[in-house]
Amino acid sequence: MNKNFRGAGVALITPFKANLTIDFEGLGKIVDSQLENQIDYLVVLGTTAETATLNAVEKQQIVDFVCKRVNGKIPIVVGIGSNNTQGVIDSMLGMDLSKADAILSVVPYYSKPTQEGIYQHYMAIVKVSPLPVILYNVPGRTGVNMNAETTLRLAHATDKIIATKEASGNITEITKILRDKPEGFSVISGDDNLIVPIIALGGEGVISVAANVVPKEIADLTHLALEGDFKVAAQLHLRMQKICEALFIDGNPGGAKAALHSVGIIENVLRLPLVPVSTTTYDILAKEMQLLLKS
Repeated sequence: MNKNFRGAGVALITPFKANLTIDFEGLGKIVDSQLENQIDYLVVLGTTAETATLNAVEKQQIVDFVCKRVNGKIPIVVGIGSNNTQGVIDSMLGMDLSKADAILSVVPYYSKPTQEGIYQHYMAIVKVSPLPVILYNVPGRTGVNMNAETTLRLAHATDKIIATKEASGNITEITKILRDKPEGFSVISGDDNLIVPIIALGGEGVISVAANVVPKEIADLTHLALEGDFKVAAQLHLRMQKICEALFIDGNPGGAKAALHSVGIIENVLRLPLVPVSTTTYDILAKEMQLLLKS
């Protein structure tokens, strides 16, 4: 695997203005914060970006904006996924990805393909992809789990598949992948609460939601674990537990947007069918943000 994707990545949110247009000023602030706080790479157009609500023009605008803002300082991963294999291929070939470094593609959702269907889906994508591909297994959202055997089959089939973002929460399955993966293939945590355990077993880092809100803490936690300082990493993990849990009380990215709104970074706006978090959740997030800022 390209070691540029080792460390702390962040699945960027897409800030919106009150009129529901993209808030590029707010997005710029978030990107700048990631760079200032030693985040290793950015993921745009993932689930956290509310990509399902973005049109093709907006998607390209976001990719272009983030790539220009980053200006080659760190790698950029672009999320392109669907339950329509040809749709993924058309999107890959239709977008300008010349400034991006890899594609993150989620397991096909809703239609619940078999393991063979998942395998064939990814092999069709890889055949035409202009960039290396990172698999993304998140059964809580897709409704289907890509099992360890299928992940390993893909990893061994082509070196163009460079990693998997594992958000199944199944440590047994993740351990199988880590044990039997080919040289150069990496396992990336898709869960902020599993950064330390997955790195301890041989994982390469995280693609984080919480890093939108607390990039320094997530970067420090990840880097400490990768350096083998698990004692201090565990202490930081425990300190971060409350904010990481609070971010998901009312779902993602509502929690991240509320937390950033509470400190004046963006407006607390989502596109339907998502809505802002409840007042109770907002108050919890605002309190946790203030405690972290004081610490």
